[in-house]
Amino acid sequence: MIRVVTFNIRCDYDQDGENSFRFRKDLILKKIEQEKPDILCFQEVRPHVAEWLKQSLKGYYVLGCGRSEDFAGEQMTVAYRWDRFDLLTWETFWLSDSGLPGSRFPRQSECPRTAAEAVFLDREEMALYRVINTHLDHEFPEARERGMALILHRLANVRTFPDAHVILAGDFNAEPDSPELAALRQYGKLTDAAASLGGTFHDYGRVTPEKIDYICIVPTLHTVSVQCWTDCINGVYLSDHYPICADIEKA
Repeated sequence: MIRVVTFNIRCDYDQDGENSFRFRKDLILKKIEQEKPDILCFQEVRPHVAEWLKQSLKGYYVLGCGRSEDFAGEQMTVAYRWDRFDLLTWETFWLSDSGLPGSRFPRQSECPRTAAEAVFLDREEMALYRVINTHLDHEFPEARERGMALILHRLANVRTFPDAHVILAGDFNAEPDSPELAALRQYGKLTDAAASLGGTFHDYGRVTPEKIDYICIVPTLHTVSVQCWTDCINGVYLSDHYPICADIEKA
């Protein structure tokens, strides 16, 4: 069994107040140390947060690069336990027509969007896992639809380690029944391990939670248990999204 977490850690653009990252980071670290996930997929990771993760997550390797043309800015970050997994392949790819660093679809927000893909060898179970971490566009449904289609096309045409168990995680910025996720529903090879949970985006308790975060797995995997991390201490949350934590085993 492996424990996988998807976590929009919130990038803190011009954010002040009690839920600024500087007030959340101790709570985040304590929760990770308590739950001991095997693999963490982070979204909205700014450079200072990436540096903090590398310095603070003891026992993990932390991988990622920025989404802009010069590889700066926000990144899709994957952290994994070095005592259990070997990294076999790693790639950050851009969700766009060209796939060039910093590129976007014609109808998209000003933010380039990427996905990070890793293939791991689990030395405990001698199993291969292909993990894809992504954050789809927050403004244009068409960009979300095309970004998801690109990821699914990539999964349908893998050449290396085609038998690896697939885990697709991240912030899709869309509800499960939204038109832009129709391709994911029709794909038929991925189901949401967190389908039984309620909403995940809560804006620090200010809105009714919306279901936009996912951990999708293939039929060769089975969900043992899944939960949202809803921790809140004195008004301080882990993030404006509830992280999802899933215990997953081979079916």
